[in-house]
Amino acid sequence: MLSLPVELTHDQAKGCLAQLVAGLGAETASPVVVNATALERFDSSALAVVLELRRVCMRGGKALVVQGLPRHLSDLATLYGIEGLLPST
Repeated sequence: MLSLPVELTHDQAKGCLAQLVAGLGAETASPVVVNATALERFDSSALAVVLELRRVCMRGGKALVVQGLPRHLSDLATLYGIEGLLPST
């Protein structure tokens, strides 16, 4: 399982995405699960990171599921019309 950090804003987005993509090599199951329960401070960049990770997973033939997406981030996804792209558990 991959995990999002406590803080994921524009400043951390590039590094976080690189770490998540690097971690995909160890993920053999599909769907790949991303745990977002630690996420406390974030902006819309967090959605961009998760969406790009989803694209990378899809290119590798895997699905992505987000676990514990914070309510405010889920609300942002709904506002942007992308909630269907972020399946959750």
